[in-house]
Amino acid sequence: QQTSKRQCCVFVSRPLVMVQSINTKALVTLASVVRRPYLASPHIHVATISEVNYTAMRERCGIRAVLFDKDNTLTAPYERVIHPDAADGLRNALEAFGHSNVAILSNSAGTKDDPGYEDARGIEEALGIAVIRHNEKKPGGLREVLDHFPGVDDASQLCMVGDRLLTDIVFGNLYGMLTVHCEPLCKGEDNKNDNKIASVIRSGENALMYGDWFGGRMVRQKTMPHAAWPGEASCPLTLPNASIN
Repeated sequence: QQTSKRQCCVFVSRPLVMVQSINTKALVTLASVVRRPYLASPHIHVATISEVNYTAMRERCGIRAVLFDKDNTLTAPYERVIHPDAADGLRNALEAFGHSNVAILSNSAGTKDDPGYEDARGIEEALGIAVIRHNEKKPGGLREVLDHFPGVDDASQLCMVGDRLLTDIVFGNLYGMLTVHCEPLCKGEDNKNDNKIASVIRSGENALMYGDWFGGRMVRQKTMPHAAWPGEASCPLTLPNASIN
C-alpha cells in the first residue's frame, strides 16, 4: 500500500548507532578509480536533492526509478527524520516516479551491519519508501537493485543520488546510471553522529573533485556520458534556483 505524501513529511526521529564493517567492495574498486578517476565524476552536482528536476529526469532522460543514499542525503547521519533541506526533493521525486520507483540504497541500513534489518524497517516506516536489502555495499549491490525494480530493464534507466563520490557516484557510473552528487546535509556539530572515517574521506573526495586545481577540472571534463541524457545545456536537470551550477 502506498504511503500518502503527508506521511512522507511527518516522522519520528530515533537516533541509532550502528557499527559499520569495512567496505571491501569500495577498496577493491579504488584501483579502477585510480586508473579511471572520471568514474567518480557525477553528471549533476547540487547542494541538496531539492535542487533536482525529477520530472525532467523521468520525461526526457529515460529514467524509471531513483535510488537515494540515506545518511547526509535524506537525513542526518543515523537519524530517521527527513532533513528539512531534503524534504522537497523527496516529495518531488515521489510525485514524479511514485513510491514503488523510489528507494534507499544505504551502506548501513539494509546491509549485514543492520541486525535483523531493524533500522531498515524503521526507516521504511518513518520515510514511507523502501530500503533495499543488499549483502554487498556500494559500489556493489546492483543485482539486488535491479530485482527491486521490475519495471527497470537496464541500469541506465536508474538514477543514483548521494553525497559520496567513491561509493554512490562510482556505483552509478560503473553501471551506466544517471548520477547526482549532493553536498552533505550536515556540517559541524550537526554532523556529530556521522561515521568519522567516512566524513574525512568525503572531505578529501570533494576537495579533489571540486577544488580549484587542474586535476579536478580535467576529471570533470571527462565525466562519462549517459545513454539518454544529452547534457545540462540541452536538458537541465537542476532547478532554476539551484545554488550550484
